[in-house]
Amino acid sequence: MEDIVQTTSFSAESLLENQYRAMTVVITAYSSTPDQTDDTPFITASGTHVRDGIVAANFLPIGTKIQIPELFGDKIFVVEDRMHERFSDRVDVWFATREEAKTFGLRKATIHVL
Repeated sequence: MEDIVQTTSFSAESLLENQYRAMTVVITAYSSTPDQTDDTPFITASGTHVRDGIVAANFLPIGTKIQIPELFGDKIFVVEDRMHERFSDRVDVWFATREEAKTFGLRKATIHVL
């Protein structure tokens, strides 16, 4: 009896494309100014210092990695902060300055939860 073996090749890109959950959410921006944060504006809810690549989201676990391809290409963000409890369905991207955050404003985009 002959065994027939079928092989299928996958590119790394095609494998990566299928390893995320996509959802459309409101994306906002914040900076480390006292009026936009609590009394520790440079410390995230997870206890780390704010830095580029940090986002706040209440609906995703701390440590979750996401991408926002429409706005930031392949950049990977990590959920390390939280927002006021009334914001249960949005992602807040940290920016170094208030001006950058204001310029970004409020947008709607698809995120990839990795």
